[in-house]
Formats: sequence, structure tokens, C-alpha cells
Amino acid sequence: MDLFDIIGPIMIGPSSSHTAGAARIGRITRMLLGSEPREAKIGLWGSFQKTYKGHGTDKALIGGLMGMDVDDLRLRESLALAEVSGLSYSFEPVMLRRAHPNTVVLDITGQDRRQISVKAASIGGGEVLIQSIDGMTAEFSGNENTLVITYCDTPGMIAGITGEIAAGNVNIATMRVFRESMGGQALVVLELDNPADDGLLGRLRVLEGVYHVAYVPV
Repeated sequence: MDLFDIIGPIMIGPSSSHTAGAARIGRITRMLLGSEPREAKIGLWGSFQKTYKGHGTDKALIGGLMGMDVDDLRLRESLALAEVSGLSYSFEPVMLRRAHPNTVVLDITGQDRRQISVKAASIGGGEVLIQSIDGMTAEFSGNENTLVITYCDTPGMIAGITGEIAAGNVNIATMRVFRESMGGQALVVLELDNPADDGLLGRLRVLEGVYHVAYVPV
């Protein structure tokens, strides 16, 4: 355990799990979307559902979707700022099985009409776990530079992706691969020891069979 684990993150309160964690989830979801969010349908479960207004979870999630970090003073005014910016949103309860009590499901539409569905949990102390993306398991924390790539599950795709990363002189710390079905859509989550630059991201995006590349930097 380090000092951060004891005192928690520098943040706009009141709660590291209900506010800081929620803001991180929103901000990571924005990066996974890859464009400016324009519509957000947000489902809340458990403690999030019961206390989201009192603990500022609603403001934190919307602020994160607008790109605000956990210590951004504008989080307190994020709902009003969302109205000005043209981001429409709604909150509703959802029923989930065997889910962490601070779980949220975000269905987001971007300005380019791309849509994404993210299920995530705020697990305490400002830490989060992105559990699934568009129904596929993801399981990453956002504590490392992270690539999230969706692609067609055909032979050689992982070799092509990791080959480009190696050519960019970037080391892979962890890699997890998930798929809907053999030959269908697949998702790979790669946590990196080094940042990924725009050149590498561009080369990954033009690989044949790659549908989308998202990058979540530290």
C-alpha cells in the first residue's frame, strides 16, 4: 500500500468513489468513443442509483464525458455546461446481476454518430474498472497507457497489431483478447509501458480488419 491508497486522489468531492471514480469513468468513456459526446443515456445500479445526486455522481459522470478530470472545478457546474455545449443526457435505474454496487452503464452517441456502450464500476479510492465495451469483456483500470482495438477475428490480426506496436518501439505490459464468436468482432486491450504517439495510432487505424482504435493515456 502506498500513500495514494491511504489518502486518495486530489479531487473535487465529496466522495472518491461516487465523485472521482465517476468522473474517471466518464472521461475514459469519452476517449473510448473517440469524438465529442452528444447524447448520453446513463443507467445507474446499487449505491450509484441511490445516492447519485447527493454525492454528485451525475455531475461527475457528465463532467468526465465532457473531458474534465477529477480535480477540475468545473465538475460542480457540469450539468449546466452540458446544456450550453449541446450534450443531452438522461439518468435511469438499471437492474444488474452480481454487479459491484457502484456500477454504471453508459450508452453514448458522438458528434460523428458513432455509438458506444460501456459498463464500468467505481471500486473505491478513485479507482475504476472498465468491465465491458459494446457487450464484450474489457477489464482494464485506465491506470496504464491503454489501447483498446476492435477488429475482425481473422488469422494474423494480433500479429499485425502487435507488430506495429513493436515497430513503434513501445513495450506491451499486458494483453487481453476477447471475441463475440470465431470470425466475428473481437476486442484486444493492451496496456503499454510507454505512451503511444499519433504515428502509431494512425498505422493501427489503417490496418485491414481493424474497426476502431481507442487510446486511453495515463
